[in-house]
Amino acid sequence: MRILFVTATRVGDAVLSSGVLRHLIEQNPGARVTVACGPAAAGLFAAVPGLERIIVLRKKKMSLHWLDFWLNTVGSLWDQVIDLRNSPITYLVPHKKGRHIGRGHMDGHRMIRNAAVLGLEDNPPAPVLWTTAAQDERAAQLLPEGGPIIALGPVSNWQPKTWAAENFVELVKRLTRTDGPLLNARIAVFGTTDERLQAAPLLENIPPCQRIDLMGMVSLLELYACLKRAQIFVGNDSGLMHMAAAAGIPTLGLFGPSREEHYAPWGDRCRAVRGGRGYDELFPADYDYKNSAHHQFMADLSVDQVEQEVVSLLGETRS
Repeated sequence: MRILFVTATRVGDAVLSSGVLRHLIEQNPGARVTVACGPAAAGLFAAVPGLERIIVLRKKKMSLHWLDFWLNTVGSLWDQVIDLRNSPITYLVPHKKGRHIGRGHMDGHRMIRNAAVLGLEDNPPAPVLWTTAAQDERAAQLLPEGGPIIALGPVSNWQPKTWAAENFVELVKRLTRTDGPLLNARIAVFGTTDERLQAAPLLENIPPCQRIDLMGMVSLLELYACLKRAQIFVGNDSGLMHMAAAAGIPTLGLFGPSREEHYAPWGDRCRAVRGGRGYDELFPADYDYKNSAHHQFMADLSVDQVEQEVVSLLGETRS
């Protein structure tokens, strides 16, 4: 059995597709798997069981990256082709069975839309990533036993989606103080090297004895292994948030200019929170998108509100 799995460019969307991949692997023991995805997401699939190779789709003018994809796949007969991007070129790849995600407007959560490709929309398989023993050991070295860990994702791929650094600082103080729910917890801060400047005001205000700076320090799967060792994740709507949810830890996603009904963290131990304004209020029909980069979409999400959600989420998961 050979499976060709075509998935997303962005990390978050790729994580949300991983449940479909897991279902395919479980239903086809011993299957050989090829994953096609964008460069940013490629590292997520490095430890997939039965992996033959990863085809990295680097965007080219005139969609010529799909020609590269075809040249890399046309020489094989695939038992199953699962295309979560619905590219016309995948219809031209030799295969026995093909399944393609539908086009058009996306209603409901992305997880449900992905699962519908396999007819599993009533019981979508939860996201999961696979790690190696070496990656788990690396996480244990970076986050050793010794008290609770709060994982923070203070960055995002678009500045208006980012909760202010000073809010994260105040949240950490409240959660770790004497009467807080995570007394003396260590604070692990995640992001890429390029996002360090964005996270600097937070890093500078966490006491060194508490701070675990992992910005740009780990691979994607090492990051995932680290997240599994945390007691809770709090962060902006991002790929990090979806990785935390897939890791099975309590996850609180902070939303503003994105739709939680489409992209809330998925799982029984997950929640999404936003300020007083809904998405449609932030983006009325006459909204001027040219100036959106300067708008404070997250300003009405208060520290009080996020703290309350964290305490409630921790209480539910502990019980």
